[in-house]
Amino acid sequence: MSDRHTGDAAALLRRHRAVLPEWLALYYDEPLEITHGEGRHVWDAEGNRYLDFFGGILTTMTAHALPEVTKAVSEQAGRILHTSSLYLSRPMVELAERVAALSGIPDARVFFTTSGTEANDTALLLATAYRRSNQILALRNSYHGRSFSAIGITGNRSWSPTTLSPLQTLYVHGGVRTRGPYAALDDAEFTEACTADLVDMLGQTGGDVAALIAEPVQGVGGFTSPPDGLLAAFREVLLEHGILWISDEVQTGWGRTGEHFWGWQAHDQAGPPDMLTFAKGIGNGMSIGGVVARAEVMDCLPANSISTFGGSPITMAAGNANLNYLLEHDLQGNARRVGGLLLERLRAASAGLGVVREVRGRGLMAGVELADPHTGDPSPKAASLVLEAARERGLLIGKGGGHATSSVLRIAPPLSLTVAEAEEGAEILEQSLRSADNELGGESAQ
Repeated sequence: MSDRHTGDAAALLRRHRAVLPEWLALYYDEPLEITHGEGRHVWDAEGNRYLDFFGGILTTMTAHALPEVTKAVSEQAGRILHTSSLYLSRPMVELAERVAALSGIPDARVFFTTSGTEANDTALLLATAYRRSNQILALRNSYHGRSFSAIGITGNRSWSPTTLSPLQTLYVHGGVRTRGPYAALDDAEFTEACTADLVDMLGQTGGDVAALIAEPVQGVGGFTSPPDGLLAAFREVLLEHGILWISDEVQTGWGRTGEHFWGWQAHDQAGPPDMLTFAKGIGNGMSIGGVVARAEVMDCLPANSISTFGGSPITMAAGNANLNYLLEHDLQGNARRVGGLLLERLRAASAGLGVVREVRGRGLMAGVELADPHTGDPSPKAASLVLEAARERGLLIGKGGGHATSSVLRIAPPLSLTVAEAEEGAEILEQSLRSADNELGGESAQ
């Protein structure tokens, strides 16, 4: 890799800090300007090439500069860029038909937004209007977006800047399998304990609860997930009370977990959710989000509404082309096969390293939880060390985690990742983990 320490990057960083908020996070001690990409690789302003294992936060789902998507965007841009939802839109209807059919929700209706945050906002609006209640159940360690209402149901202190909220949120156990009071239980006992906790909480609430919102795999929380079937057990309890189930599929949708097209399908014993929200990957970088809901829920609003930018012709063209490519090339199957290989390699690479507490994940959605080798406490320092070391070796990854720390490496490459690229990335991660372990005085330093 060539030298990255140039005046141009430093000047751009100064300009960034002069006009943008302090709380707008940037990765790396010397932040990176990405100028272009192709396939699973991106380049910075200095011409350095990186293998991309984060995809702009799980958003570049198929590949950078995918010809089918760029062609669809270019052709649509040559016709018309924008009309708004006040007019009929063929690309929007076509994508809505396909998403409704793929969702598994009967008599489904689709509303398009511009982000996952906005999608979750809409789902909360629908649920509270339908149930005439502002009480929401959410999982501990959850994250559902950065808007005022989404922050109000976020069970992750690192991403909750205010306690004010239009909602009354009740947090239940279940999102984190290996920490907390039920961690020592086996999967069946864990599910039983979390369900009993839910029943107990509902027995103490005043009024009707509107909905449970849950990520099947918690994204910002560090790619944690409950045992398969836990949300189905929750669903049985919810149905007794008429409470809706919202599955937040912003990060888990479109086959990324490999095993299923949607994350909720790992818990499908009780059938599909009442609503699911999506975003990120479907647009492959274009701003698309949305909600799928049963017609009676979607149509419950007693007032008019529109979306100025949701469902725009150009983003819908991109979404249709991207979905075509995903399905025609069986990228869900690729996520299962190559993701399984990557997870196996990461577990082997982490063996004997005191800095690694756990390697977990599904498909091309892997989390490596890091800890202080001496105390076992979550270690944001270790995560930062690995993040920087991987970049120096030509690999981009993410980080996240709960407990007010970012101590988990988040690994989520485009779903077209090849076996050779998975091996290359795993080798870089092994070197970077060993480097961090050495620096922190772990076993590899002995």
